[in-house]
Amino acid sequence: MSHLRTALELVAAGVPPLPLRVGKVPFGNCRACAKNACGGRPNMKTAGPCHCPGVCHAWAAATTDPNVINSPLWVAAWRQAAAVAYHPGGAGLTVVDLDSAEAIAWARACLPATRIVRTTRGEHWLYQGVMQSANAVRPGVDVKSSMQYARWLGPGTGTMTALPDIVRALTVKEPATVRPAVVTVPARAGGGECPHRTPTYLDRGIAMAEQRITEARGAVHATVYRTFLAVLSTHGRCGCLTETHTARLFTAAQAKGESPRHCTDAWTNALTTLGL
Repeated sequence: MSHLRTALELVAAGVPPLPLRVGKVPFGNCRACAKNACGGRPNMKTAGPCHCPGVCHAWAAATTDPNVINSPLWVAAWRQAAAVAYHPGGAGLTVVDLDSAEAIAWARACLPATRIVRTTRGEHWLYQGVMQSANAVRPGVDVKSSMQYARWLGPGTGTMTALPDIVRALTVKEPATVRPAVVTVPARAGGGECPHRTPTYLDRGIAMAEQRITEARGAVHATVYRTFLAVLSTHGRCGCLTETHTARLFTAAQAKGESPRHCTDAWTNALTTLGL
């Protein structure tokens, strides 16, 4: 019953766990809850109001109630479980799931340091804060927070930090209506050294952004916009971006078929979204 002990330890820490079957999938709904017959959680936006005592509704089954965790139905599920998962959003957390060496390299170059949990294929980067979950926000990267579950693989190492804007920007879609471009120089240029870490941090971030645009296989305009948004969310307020940096990004976008006007519109929309 090691899974049950792990679950109770998570509950004591305020983290809502749930059991997973083989294949890292939740237990299926019981007959009373099948096809939302119970009338609760039809869109799974909340953890209620269904009061089924079983391990139902995937991520919404996660709970911090030890009486539920120790109930007969749940104990039976823990005996069959292949792993323990948890609801990051229910614990006030966001998990950036990195499933490849390339994704890890991107995170190390572009994301602020935080607590890291090693996984079978990569790493989980844990941040304090809740946001919308989304899969495949970039190659090898998923964001797991609200209405999602993540496998529990231990507490990890490092100091957990606040959820940064650059992670929130990964799930933001470009506005359907494009405002007319009114900027003559599409950058918030101030020159000087990036205060986040070192000038190398900025240079690596720009290089990763160029690579992301260059490697886009589809939805190029959306990729360009989200890349601009990510760069500005990190460096748009500190005055470290120069015209040389933005020219590199625009050049990469135009090499993928974007027009200068499309580049300027995407940059302007990103500035507007971030309130810059």
